[in-house]
Amino acid sequence: MINVPASGKKRVVIAGCGFAGLTLAKKLRNSPFQVVVIDKHNYHQFQPLFYQIASAGLDASSIIFPIRKIFQKYSDFYIRKALVEEVKRDENQLVTSIGRLDYDYLVLAHGATNAFFGSEKMQRYSKGMKSIGEALELRNSLLLNFENAVAAVNSEEQERLLHIVIIGGGPSGVEIAGALAEMKEFVIYKDYPELKGKTVEIYLLEGSDRLLGTMTPKSSQKAREFLENMGVKVLTGTFATDCDDKSVTTSRGEVIKTGLIIWTAGITGNRLKGFSEDQTGKGGRFIVDRYSRIKGCWNIFAIGDIALMTEEKYPSGHPQVAQVAIQQAKHLAENLKRISEKKALSEFSYRDLGSMATIGKHLAVVELPRFRFQGAFAWFVWMFIHLMSIIGVRNKLLIFINWAWKYFTYDQSLRLILRTKGTT
Repeated sequence: MINVPASGKKRVVIAGCGFAGLTLAKKLRNSPFQVVVIDKHNYHQFQPLFYQIASAGLDASSIIFPIRKIFQKYSDFYIRKALVEEVKRDENQLVTSIGRLDYDYLVLAHGATNAFFGSEKMQRYSKGMKSIGEALELRNSLLLNFENAVAAVNSEEQERLLHIVIIGGGPSGVEIAGALAEMKEFVIYKDYPELKGKTVEIYLLEGSDRLLGTMTPKSSQKAREFLENMGVKVLTGTFATDCDDKSVTTSRGEVIKTGLIIWTAGITGNRLKGFSEDQTGKGGRFIVDRYSRIKGCWNIFAIGDIALMTEEKYPSGHPQVAQVAIQQAKHLAENLKRISEKKALSEFSYRDLGSMATIGKHLAVVELPRFRFQGAFAWFVWMFIHLMSIIGVRNKLLIFINWAWKYFTYDQSLRLILRTKGTT
């Protein structure tokens, strides 16, 4: 058993400390529960800015924050670093990599990972951006390709190393494409003067007929215009049908020689033993009711990317975005308190606060409930909202300084290839 002392209170175990798990834990402060937070990392990570880590725009430490520091002043809160492996529902126990833990209420908020739709090749040869580790590995691969390109004797090999293929035209794909286009325009030829006269090509493949499918056609078209003006080759209505370590084959029959494949095309829930197939739905998400309870369970809940909740406006489930996770967490915290007070539970209803995506300096699209705008003002709104969402004064300050420096110079000193011992 994991060492967590009993306190006489009902125990809420939260698996995962992303947006959903962190918000729920904070909202349970001074509640009648003992709270145990379990996460495979000892830090919370701000996922919307992973692409800036991958493109050497921010340092990784500026978007992560120690979990223990967040809860230093919380009473009867316990943090344990572990992988969640299985739920023993009949025994009210969570099985982890460091032992078992009893719970009275279990909340699964352990998120999602890349979905490759059964393509073993894409899983093997592409790079994702679903964690700090993946973002750093992507940055390493990107910079290493430039280093190898300047050293390449063969012109065809050099050309291949300078081609980047991004698969998936959602917000992550659009934002990394824009960031790399800015890097190409303002940085690469300064760092690698031998590459002057050579073309860095960035391809963005999207299977549907437009980018940013969850936004309006006007915003989608504007994002496409921004990217194409920056030199990105946008291919909508185009799937990646095959790949290897040196190329991507598209549904148009085109073979694109490339040194780097970036995958942003889909996600699936992190799997967990102890549940039947009829308790999970599309994308490996747990089917939950409007109270966030997993189908067939009275004391196990799921929130955030791992949860599939339907309501009239969202018959296929809510979008897997931070605002859904945060709102579900706040609502569940109130319902857990209602349970302790033996009060009736309230149903969850998602309130869409809007969507946004940034493409580059003075280039963004923002859709709020009453207003929609693009360009420079949208870009400043995007920056302000993301800066205010970062945890920690130090992190906010670091990001602000980085963004201000980039605004005037485009030349941060973050283009570092950092590898662990035993790698090259």
